[in-house]
Amino acid sequence: MSTRGISFHHPFAFWLGCAGITAGVLAHIPMFMHAAHMNYHMAGMPMDTTMLVGMGLIPLGLVLATYGLMPRMSDLASPGDVQFHVADRLPLNREHWKLVLVLVVTVAVDVMKPATLGFVMPGMTEEYEITSKSAGTLALVALTGTTLGSVMWGLVADRFGRRAAVLLGALMFIGTAICGAMPSFEWNLIMCFLMGLSAGGLLPITFALMAETIPAAHRGWLLVALGGVGTAGGYLLASGAAALLEPMFSWRILWMLGLPTGLLVIFLNRYIPESPRYLAGRGMAGEARAVLARFAGQGGQRGSAVSADVVEETVPAQAPGGIRQLLSGSYGAITLGLVAAGLAWGLVNFGFLLWLPTNLRELGIAENADALLARSATIALPGVLLVIWLYHRWSSIYTLATFIAFTAIALLAFSLCLWFGFHALWTIAAVTALLLVSASGVIAMLIPYAAEIYPVHLRGTGAGLVAASSKAGGILGAGVGVLGLFENMALAALVIALPLLAAAAGLWRNGIDTRGLRLEDIGQLLAMRKRRTGARLESGTGAEEASA
Repeated sequence: MSTRGISFHHPFAFWLGCAGITAGVLAHIPMFMHAAHMNYHMAGMPMDTTMLVGMGLIPLGLVLATYGLMPRMSDLASPGDVQFHVADRLPLNREHWKLVLVLVVTVAVDVMKPATLGFVMPGMTEEYEITSKSAGTLALVALTGTTLGSVMWGLVADRFGRRAAVLLGALMFIGTAICGAMPSFEWNLIMCFLMGLSAGGLLPITFALMAETIPAAHRGWLLVALGGVGTAGGYLLASGAAALLEPMFSWRILWMLGLPTGLLVIFLNRYIPESPRYLAGRGMAGEARAVLARFAGQGGQRGSAVSADVVEETVPAQAPGGIRQLLSGSYGAITLGLVAAGLAWGLVNFGFLLWLPTNLRELGIAENADALLARSATIALPGVLLVIWLYHRWSSIYTLATFIAFTAIALLAFSLCLWFGFHALWTIAAVTALLLVSASGVIAMLIPYAAEIYPVHLRGTGAGLVAASSKAGGILGAGVGVLGLFENMALAALVIALPLLAAAAGLWRNGIDTRGLRLEDIGQLLAMRKRRTGARLESGTGAEEASA
């Protein structure tokens, strides 16, 4: 038994699979190096035997690693009714901080890959001799992959564990590094879709794992900080790699960085424990105690005495859930509000803001547009600190709903400015700054709140669904952008603002404040609220019948 988490059924198969995937990626390096004298242009080159063998090794290695990661099926067949967790008022200790740092690295690696899209597209357009519109298909394919991946990995995490989902996502991430050696644009599209599929799930699963491991007193602000710092770090890594490496090795090297960054996550796996709440919920009490003993400051040996810092309580056994459960009962209204907010945010980020520089130039402020957006983005950076403080000190749900409402207000202000001709630079700058601050705050809180609000058997699926909604909004944004919606900025702002206001109102009414609450208590509060609402409805119906 490993003290770091769950023991895998066949660890040899896992590491053999890792070796196979790594060897498969390395088999693509010789052809890449042979193209050095052509500035690494590989378009039209035939795939050699080594590359083809490497492409076969990657799926074979993934199958082996998946088999090695799967826990004992006998354990998965019998959900437990005893829940274990570290007392939620404990101070943060060394083990917590190690987990936080490793998950920050994981999020940064996850964000880095899709962030690289913007840096590879110019070189790819030139090498493959395609139009910028055709190159834009790459982003659409990647977003589709991340949308499906978020839902898929959420279901995997609830069925087979958070740690298994993170490691499998990282292995798939490594395999897609061969994007950098693909000789045709069509192969890049396929690999880019698989890259999105792998990257889409890492983000929500890391939030779920942290939510189930960090004490309640510090859970909320650390979740928001994880999203803010990890996302910023991912974009910094992508832009830094583009500046340092692309001039020497062309755009292709940015895809190949998936190999070392993915391997980094794999080698850090000893610091990624399985969620003790997941283990207990799946009937693996011994493994749960071992993980919790370490977080309670003990050695973490299986069967050792567990201190009073480890809480044991009986809860109803729950089998892994599904999307249908998220859309019904006490979670239905909250799920609809979070998904609506995610879709609208995707329209803002991948639609409205994407077209904003072009539209500002059409308003006659071409030379000031870039400087205006840069200043607005600079103002938005301290907004993350404000989000963390409000989420931790005021209210998690009210802070989220407020920033969603502010995003809608900023969009409505855009509509009014454009319809009434208020094109002054300071007016547009102020509204743009408000939009960037509020939209950044929304995405910083959306997935963390989902990771807190859902019960353990639905947490991975719920966080994945909400993450997928933000990417689906991007796909929708690309579609309506082609239809010309964002050419009329005033109309686009109004269309997006309405669902945002509806989502804010729904979450304000149906959500609950999760600050400082144990994850188990959050579910009980929602269930109690559902029963009270049902009782009021029945009482009202009875009164109406008596009156009749």
